[in-house]
Amino acid sequence: MQRVFGRPKGLTELPFHYCPGCTHGVIHRLIGEVLEELDIIGDTIGVAPVGCAGFSLDFFACDFVGAAHGRAQAVATGIKRALPDKLVFTYQGDGDIAAIGTAHAIHVAARGEKITSIMVNNAVFGMTGGQMAPTTIGGQITTTSPYGRDCSLVGAPIDMPKTVATLNGAVYVAACSVDTPKNIMETKKCLKKAFQVQQAGLGYALVSILSTCPTNWGLSPADSLKWLRENMMPVYEMGELKVAEEVKAL
Repeated sequence: MQRVFGRPKGLTELPFHYCPGCTHGVIHRLIGEVLEELDIIGDTIGVAPVGCAGFSLDFFACDFVGAAHGRAQAVATGIKRALPDKLVFTYQGDGDIAAIGTAHAIHVAARGEKITSIMVNNAVFGMTGGQMAPTTIGGQITTTSPYGRDCSLVGAPIDMPKTVATLNGAVYVAACSVDTPKNIMETKKCLKKAFQVQQAGLGYALVSILSTCPTNWGLSPADSLKWLRENMMPVYEMGELKVAEEVKAL
């Protein structure tokens, strides 16, 4: 019998152990498919920090390095400069890349480091208890904003990909989601392009992906997807936010 669906070679055989309804697993699968389709599993090195993103070390078939909280892009920069022939990517949550790792996120793009970053945005600090993050939207209830985020006191949420897109060294920036089959397919296209940008040595690439966190949001998996669409998508600009001229030829 012909096999029409299976686990991509870019992933290990270890079952995911994320919370029910969490879309980290969907994103992992897309990355695993891209690694396999581009035939780069053996040439790729991933870097992940702590938090839920830190589990990714177990699930990808490529080499992986663990980094301190917020420092994945600094570690990735060192790896890429030492091993320029390798494809290096970071897999980070929004609480990592847009909070403790903000300086690295800005300057790695400003320098145009030839790495790929994947940001998973669920609008909270996931593993540590659902605290308010830089990406928490106005009025959103978290464990540290029980009455909802008050933007007049703590500022508006940071749209990280939109910020990074303003920097010259960033040649490809996309903001995606995995809430529907159509958006999942679009996200895969963006992830593939981000790796192709690095293959071509063109500069820094960032793909931000809206994700759910049913556990910390206090919602069912289905309601979490609905909440994402109704509340997060109007706040965060979606689509390919920056495609440099040299990237358009890919």
